[in-house]
Amino acid sequence: MKTIVRNIFTGVMLVGTGIFVNGQFLTASDTSESSVKKYKGIINSNKDLVEFIEQLLLQKGLPKHLRNLALIESHFNRNITSGAGAVGIWQLMTAHANQYGLTEQNRTDVYKSTKTAVISLGNLYKKYNNWVTVVAAYNCGEGNIAKAMQAAGSSQYHEFSKYLPEETINHVKKYLNACYATGELQSVLSNYNTSRINKVFFEEGGRNVTNEALSETDINAGFNLKVVADELDVEVDKILTWNPGIVEELQKKGESTFYLPTDLMPDFLLKKNKILSRSIKEGAAQLP
Repeated sequence: MKTIVRNIFTGVMLVGTGIFVNGQFLTASDTSESSVKKYKGIINSNKDLVEFIEQLLLQKGLPKHLRNLALIESHFNRNITSGAGAVGIWQLMTAHANQYGLTEQNRTDVYKSTKTAVISLGNLYKKYNNWVTVVAAYNCGEGNIAKAMQAAGSSQYHEFSKYLPEETINHVKKYLNACYATGELQSVLSNYNTSRINKVFFEEGGRNVTNEALSETDINAGFNLKVVADELDVEVDKILTWNPGIVEELQKKGESTFYLPTDLMPDFLLKKNKILSRSIKEGAAQLP
């Protein structure tokens, strides 16, 4: 089976088992008829469970194709345990489960583990803004993604993926292949390319342009932007370029959405409590 899909707006071309993204080759593991048949067969054999997963995904505003993560993780087998100790249909590690309040024993509970996985996937998407990187992060952890981005000097999966574990690269290939089998690959690719579109912001009195892919989080008026810039080793002007009007927003509402390049966001989140504590201390020291 050989399929070619072109999109003149995104620069994507799928040829057989590979995906070209602006000249880079992002491969799927297998698009053979036997593989497609296998995945479809597993889904059809677990219709009730698949419908349940899709409902929870839709309730949280997430795409149905994420059901394919459970498909490749476990084939929807709640009793499976990996050699690394991952358990259940979502193959949750103990630390990952505990992070969301799920006990080690409840990792085999289909309802509770699915709720945990859905929340986790939603949080990862807020951080990375595309499902390809989300699938990679779900497999190897956010720390490995941050290291790979830093090594590549890029937040784009097709550029930093060579610095990821081989298991993770193959995991993403399997996911792309599963989405090919369910007819959702083009949606995943379109999402990936949409996240790479440059963002243009306008500030009062001038025009600022940034070509970085940005991630978002929330901050309150307790954060001092000079402290944020110092801790992240960037200029305050860069912070303001990524966040036009944020000073006024914080003064007016006491909180604001905060944007940073995707490769900087993990560092900010790790230091967030430290930055807030330092901001408060330095603010207090300036009081009369």
